[in-house]
Parts: sequence; structure tokens; C-alpha cells
Amino acid sequence: MFKQLITLARGRTADGSQAMLDANALSILRQQMRDAANGVEKSRKAVAVVMAYGEREKTSLKRVEAQIKDLEIRAMDALKQDREDLATEAAGTIAQLEAERDTTSKAIQVYQAQIARLKTCLAESETCLREMQRGQHLAEANDKVHRIRGVMPSGHINDLKDAEATLKRLQERQEHAEATASAMVELSVGSSAEDMSKRLAEAGHGAPIKTDATAVLERLKKKIK
Repeated sequence: MFKQLITLARGRTADGSQAMLDANALSILRQQMRDAANGVEKSRKAVAVVMAYGEREKTSLKRVEAQIKDLEIRAMDALKQDREDLATEAAGTIAQLEAERDTTSKAIQVYQAQIARLKTCLAESETCLREMQRGQHLAEANDKVHRIRGVMPSGHINDLKDAEATLKRLQERQEHAEATASAMVELSVGSSAEDMSKRLAEAGHGAPIKTDATAVLERLKKKIK
């Protein structure tokens, strides 16, 4: 039992944490996007720094190569003038500069390889960030739509349908009432006309309305003939 209670408590804690995360998902997404954008910006700066180091090494290489070329010319001139001592000293300096040149060349190759790799990673990060920003824009638009839906009355569609049905019933009752009134008027007029004709016939004006026995007998005699 105790173990089940512990499990229940852990489950409720997990459910509560998940519900809190779901309720604040958009705020969490915004912060994560800000962090991602900052990370991409730092990567961009890192690439720029590495590129600057590479350019500095290239400048240093040009300077060393120029120094080597200058010392070679001067050493050869010293040899022409039988100053082998100066030429030997210059040769030692040239050897040191050549070693520095080789090291600098290798450093430049390393920088170029790193710059190419970092540029590729940066391009991928920027592409991913743009896609995530589009997704964030879509999520925010959906959130606005849901919030607008929340402001609208939940049962307004049913209310409109109920009102429409009530209006239809009212119109039907009104039409039935009008038809009944028209029929009553017609019946009233018809009854009045029949009553008037009856009264006139009974007073001897015009043909009798009711057929009497004498008239029936005369009609039957005519059929026998």
C-alpha cells in the first residue's frame, strides 16, 4: 500500500509538472529560441575570430617570406665581396626564418580547415534557426487563434440554431393564423350570402332554394314520358 501511495504521489507530481510545461510551452519556446539565437551569434563571432587569426598568420607569412628574400639577396652580395662571415651569419638567420615560415604555413592550413568546418556548422545552425523561427511564428499565430476562440461564447452556434428554429415556428404560427382568419372571413361572407338568398326565396322573390315534393313529382313524370 505504501509503495502504491508513493507511486501515486510521483505520478501526480509528474502530471502536474507536465501540465505546467504544457501551459507555458510558448514562453519556454520563446526563451529557447532566444538562447539558440544567442548561440548562433556566438558561433558567428567565433568564426570571425578564427578568420582574423588566419589573416594574421597570412600577414606574418608574407613578412617572413619578404625577410628571407631580402636576406638572401644581401647574403649573396656579401659572398661576392668575400664577406663569407656576414654571409654565414645571414644564412643562419635565413634558416630560422624558413623554419618560422614552415610553421606559419602549417598554422594557416589548420586555420583554413577549421574555418571551413566552422562555416559549415554555422550555415547549418543558421538554417535550423530560420526554420525554427518560422515554426515559432506559426505556433504564436495558432496560439492567438485559440485565445480568440476562447473569448467567443462557447455555445453561440447552438444559440443561433435555436433562435432560427424559434423564428421558423413563429412564422409558421403567424401564417396559420392568417390563413385561419382568411377562412373565417370567407365562411362569414358565404353564410351571410346564403342566408340572404334563403330569405329572398322564402319571400317569393326568385326560384325557391329548397325543392318541394310537387316539383320532384313533376320532374319524375317528365322522365316517364
